[in-house]
Amino acid sequence: MIRRLFILALFSLGALSPAGGLENTLTEEETNLIRAISEHNTQIRTMAGRFLQIDSAGGRVEGTFFLERPNKIRFKYGPPSREEIISTGRGFYVIDRRERTKFAYPQDKVPLRQFLADEIDLLSANISDVVKTDTFISITLFDESPVGTVQVALIFEIETLELWQWTLIEPNGGELTFSLYDVVRDVEIPRSFFYIDATYTSPDRD
Repeated sequence: MIRRLFILALFSLGALSPAGGLENTLTEEETNLIRAISEHNTQIRTMAGRFLQIDSAGGRVEGTFFLERPNKIRFKYGPPSREEIISTGRGFYVIDRRERTKFAYPQDKVPLRQFLADEIDLLSANISDVVKTDTFISITLFDESPVGTVQVALIFEIETLELWQWTLIEPNGGELTFSLYDVVRDVEIPRSFFYIDATYTSPDRD
């Protein structure tokens, strides 16, 4: 299930196109806030915490995550799942610890790459919508794919400028929401957390 959702995000989003969408119609306040969010998150070099993933059917999966810039992240799903998503800096892998398998994907074809780079610049992506409240700002990015328009709504807390939640919106209206909590920043993460066991096999993809 987790690998299927990851594959959907991979091939639906591909690479976000540069500039476009609402960029030229953003207010000065919105532009400055989005720029500040990009700059602030660029300065966070490591972070770790817990996540809650909810799909359109109400399915819930929890786990832990570890991020280290540039280009490294690990999502470890809690039991009964035995899957993980790991970026080593040279590619993304979906691994199954029970089956001892790994599925590799190019680093530049995965949606979360924009938050793993040395420098984050949300204003360079296609922005289709911006909604601001007293507490949060939602920035929706879009991309055209072979199966239709796919959107990713990123929600940041205005006070801290940090990512709180994101939602992948499929062309058919299905959604996958990913919320972060118990986040700590500037922590030391063991190098082994981004290691892929060389004995894991790479079977044919579905």
